[in-house]
Amino acid sequence: MKKITLIFFLCIAFSLKAQVKGTVTDQKGDPLSFVSVYLNNTITGTTTNEEGNYLLNLKKPGKYTVIFQFIGFTTLKKEVTITSFPFQLNAVLKEENVQLNEIVISTKDNPANRIIRNAIKSKDKNTEKYANYTAKFYSRGLTRIKDAPEKFFGQSMGDFGGGLDSTRSGIIYLSETFSKISFQKKPKKFKEKIVASKVSGQDNGVSFNRAEESNLDLYENSIEIFNGLVSPISTNAFTYYNYKLVGTFYDKNQKLINKIQLLPKRKNDRVFEGFIYIVEDDWALYGIDVTTTGAQTNIPIVNTLKVTQGFNYSEEIKGWVLINQTLDFDLNFLGFKPSGKFSYTYSDYNFKPNFTETTFTNEVLSFEDSATKKDTLFWNKLRPIPLTLEEVTDYKVKDSIKVLRKSKKYLDSIDAKGNKFGWLDPITGYSFNNTFEDKSFSYNGPLLRTGFNTVQGFYTGVGFNYFKSLNDTGKWWSAGVNANYSFSEKKIRPSVYFSKKWNNISRPRLFAKIGITTPQFNERNPIARLNNSLSSLLSNLNYLKIYEKQAAEITYSQEIKNGIYFSGTLEYANRKPLFNTTDFSWTSKEENGGYTSNNPLNRSGFNTAPFVEHKIATLDLRTRFVFGQKFLSYPDSKQNIGNNKYPTVSIRYRKRFGASNSELNSDLFTTNINHFVNAGNYGNFRYNLRAGIFLKKKNIAFMDYLQPNGNELTYPLKTAGISSFGLLDYYKLYSNDKYAEAHLEHNFRGAILGKIPVLNKLNFYLVAGSKAMVMADAKPYTEYSVGLDNLGFGKWRFLRLDYVMSNYNGVSENGFLFRFSLFN
Repeated sequence: MKKITLIFFLCIAFSLKAQVKGTVTDQKGDPLSFVSVYLNNTITGTTTNEEGNYLLNLKKPGKYTVIFQFIGFTTLKKEVTITSFPFQLNAVLKEENVQLNEIVISTKDNPANRIIRNAIKSKDKNTEKYANYTAKFYSRGLTRIKDAPEKFFGQSMGDFGGGLDSTRSGIIYLSETFSKISFQKKPKKFKEKIVASKVSGQDNGVSFNRAEESNLDLYENSIEIFNGLVSPISTNAFTYYNYKLVGTFYDKNQKLINKIQLLPKRKNDRVFEGFIYIVEDDWALYGIDVTTTGAQTNIPIVNTLKVTQGFNYSEEIKGWVLINQTLDFDLNFLGFKPSGKFSYTYSDYNFKPNFTETTFTNEVLSFEDSATKKDTLFWNKLRPIPLTLEEVTDYKVKDSIKVLRKSKKYLDSIDAKGNKFGWLDPITGYSFNNTFEDKSFSYNGPLLRTGFNTVQGFYTGVGFNYFKSLNDTGKWWSAGVNANYSFSEKKIRPSVYFSKKWNNISRPRLFAKIGITTPQFNERNPIARLNNSLSSLLSNLNYLKIYEKQAAEITYSQEIKNGIYFSGTLEYANRKPLFNTTDFSWTSKEENGGYTSNNPLNRSGFNTAPFVEHKIATLDLRTRFVFGQKFLSYPDSKQNIGNNKYPTVSIRYRKRFGASNSELNSDLFTTNINHFVNAGNYGNFRYNLRAGIFLKKKNIAFMDYLQPNGNELTYPLKTAGISSFGLLDYYKLYSNDKYAEAHLEHNFRGAILGKIPVLNKLNFYLVAGSKAMVMADAKPYTEYSVGLDNLGFGKWRFLRLDYVMSNYNGVSENGFLFRFSLFN
């Protein structure tokens, strides 16, 4: 009975919008999904769903020629006379008869190479035909899961919004968007306004499908959303691909279409496999049917990604434009194996838009009022692709239980399961949630707060936090207490804090804290505590140097205007030197000369302090400018996406004042400039520049000096990325006057090693860098490095090896640095 009811609703959905409907199958009777269905001499129409069903809206009865087009199948024309609606029109498509003629077979040159070269030469010409346009864009995203785990790290996973059956399989995500898009090629600009957005089982209805990221444009040299996959018609495509002409056929307008197979030169390179279809003489894309893997995209959770695209010929511009695209995915992550499809269609192209100076702004995505509140009747009228029976069921089931699942009784029952105390919770942590009232209480266990250093010995910590959400637009407050206990010192260091945020647009936030902490002497924190714990216990290398700070502080931060960020901190502190209290180690106490003192200025000064205990106040003002920052406007939030066209500039003023010894007071200005430049198939270049100046040179406390990020570890688990030096001792250089440093690095990815026989089989990336530092009272320090990135096995390639050469005051050093590239 339920199935009959669903079929009834499905039929209603069909009749509300379309007068012509039907099913498209192959010759075996199997439904064909994502077949383009449109009227002759037009470039837009509709598309079949996963069950092969379609809807085609016509304004009035009459004679029509309906086109059915699908990659791999012969295009079908059906001439019909429609006298009344609804009109049923089914279609059966035959597989494309692709053949090679005798001339192609007998030629000595690879005919596919000729076609690809022409396609590469014609890229600008073809894309210039639709250099400016507006269009309507529809997207649908669906994710399924099979045999979903009931628990993850001991936590119940629930039923994913009600989409799972008894085998814990089913739809876990279903969303749709309909939007208006505007595009300009030179200079490249894009704008999207979402007219309607819907997510199954959710009230806010905010789908995160974006038209700009959805279009996988093979006319571009690389597909950056897939970590820079090389397009098969990239300017340097022959470095990555071999090609084979499988055959040719004619489309509905008797245009000769070449079917070309992509044959990657290296299995796990940044490439696609499959087929592309290129129009003879026009040298434009006719269709795409390609796949890629997790190893090729360098995204380990991916098993496979499949992309299909269909293009249609526009008489208006005499060119081929994209009309539909699908992205099928298959993932595997810690026992979860989701798969699904994102489908996209483009319609109502206007190739002569009236763009003005105000058409394109830094806001690249926005929502119309009530875009997330459209009802079922609206969607049935608007939707260009009919829902499948499975999708209708998902919407119906999740919408029916949505109200129930917001009730206090239901939410309390779910919380009761999740709030059960586990036997590992005293170590890992525990949370008690009251979802109905949007509040929670959490206990942070000692597992990730435990370590070792020579001042505290073994130390551990716990924390308690209370969180209360005040609305759905990002307003909340939180308060908590942390405590750290040092076993060697036999001392506890507590702290309490309070934080409040007002919204998710400009994100104004207040943070206040009072307590005792043990910060590093270098406020940039170059040494990860885990790195220090391991190097100390295993090798007697206690690089971490800390002091005690008893302080009260208050901080306010906000994005005061798009791309302009401000934060200010006022602090009053008592700063006290600390000394080693233990020489415990898991190795010989004589190894590497034994432990050094906690005095960064004198490694053998175990009883001497690097500074005198004192009280001091600090005013710290910071601004950051992200020039031309692009952003996405959602109904209740703003998501900033930056702009790699320009560098980001940060400016800071730090004033130390109120010290009993006025010599400790200081005024410091610093600035940072960093930039990431995407060079497409030639890799990426990035740089970071930092400079600072004290208004007056004074004998200040050591932690207030300007200091670089050094490194003395061969195998750091984490470094400060491009802003750290590779071979510089942590506390060797510092300044209370003038200071500047520069870091430059280029990752060539496959642009160089991909051209070297044998080496190109390894899929390693060549990386080259240069670093320099100058200060008023010291000789310049320089470093040069060359390394290999993308090291690892299969899909897991997160390692990097660098050979570094340094020079300071005429003394040269060199060494290797092996690290996780994930943290760079």
